Amino acid sequence: MTQTFSTDWDVDKYKDDTEPEEHWELRKSFMEKHKEKFSEDYLVALARTFTNIEFLGCSYPPAVMIRIAELSKDVAKDYRETQKNKLQRTFVSAQNAAENKIKKRQADPGSYISNTKGKR
Repeated sequence: MTQTFSTDWDVDKYKDDTEPEEHWELRKSFMEKHKEKFSEDYLVALARTFTNIEFLGCSYPPAVMIRIAELSKDVAKDYRETQKNKLQRTFVSAQNAAENKIKKRQADPGSYISNTKGKR
C-alpha cells in the first residue's frame, strides 16, 4: 500500500523571521525535496531536526540521525562544501588558557614584569 500526501501546502509559511537566510534556504530545500514523501507535519519536524543537526550540532537517537543523514545527503552537499572553506573556531577551556599563560610567563618571566609596569 502506497501512501500519498498532500503537496499543495506552502513551504514558505514555515519561514521563521528570526532565522538566518542561509538556515532558511537549506531547510526550505530539504522540505521541497521531500514534500511528496512525508506528511506536512512530519516533514516540517524532520526539516527542523536537520537544521538543528547541521547548524547547532545537536544529536538525536541513532535511528533519527541515520534517517536525517540519508535524507540530507543531496540537499546539504553544496552547503557542506562551502563550510569546509570557512574559518573554523577553536574553543579552549579556561583551564587550558590559564595553564598556557602560566607556562608562557615561566618561559619568559620578564614579559610579565614589563607588562605590569606602571599599572598599580
